[in-house]
Amino acid sequence: MAMLAVGAALLTTACGKDDPTTNPTPDDPTPVNPVDPDPDPVDPTAGWVDLGLPSGLLWAKCNLGANSPEEYGDHYAWGETEPKEVYTWSTYKYCTVDEEGEISTLTKYNTSSTYGTEDNLTILQAMDDAATAKLGNGARMPTKEEWEELNSNTTSEWTTENGVYGRKLTASNGNSLFLPAVGVRWDTDHDDVGASGGYWSTWLYAGRPFYAWYFHIDTDGQHMGYEGRDGGYSVRAVRSAQ
Repeated sequence: MAMLAVGAALLTTACGKDDPTTNPTPDDPTPVNPVDPDPDPVDPTAGWVDLGLPSGLLWAKCNLGANSPEEYGDHYAWGETEPKEVYTWSTYKYCTVDEEGEISTLTKYNTSSTYGTEDNLTILQAMDDAATAKLGNGARMPTKEEWEELNSNTTSEWTTENGVYGRKLTASNGNSLFLPAVGVRWDTDHDDVGASGGYWSTWLYAGRPFYAWYFHIDTDGQHMGYEGRDGGYSVRAVRSAQ
């Protein structure tokens, strides 16, 4: 059963025990030399977009598993590195379930004794980052702060690209990203295709560790929210400039 989505204003910054900046990942996922997500024989960096962000971060042109900006690509549960057919707690890598298939304990990324042994990990380790797994050490999923930076430094438009609905985020340097409205996967269903989309961050929602932060887009705009880790959401990779 899908967890209830809880929206959060984009400019609201997590604090206290919900702030994972106090818990850096033990294995450094800093970009080094990742695979280009959309290789071009003429321009070897064509798959990465420079939006002139204050951090200098580069964003992948396509979703993970896609070959063009408008393609949906693959869906991933948070902390898993392979897409699958069924997205439930029963199929989730880092939990145990009760007889009804509902979450019983969390076996990794747990900040609450309610869900078993606490490890207090609140940022995905590189081994659990789908972008790193698919593109190599050098690519990773964005943090909540990096999604906020992207949103704060671009203008947003609900539009279509090759007939696919989504949000186009354009920076002051004229470069842009297209985030297709990929919908979300729960159980075997693929919901809200063409109407909304969700993109994981690397951050756990530490106050309720069965949730993780994601970037939500729809016809009304975009914002940060948190949702059950077992759901299938999209991944958009980032890397540092070389």
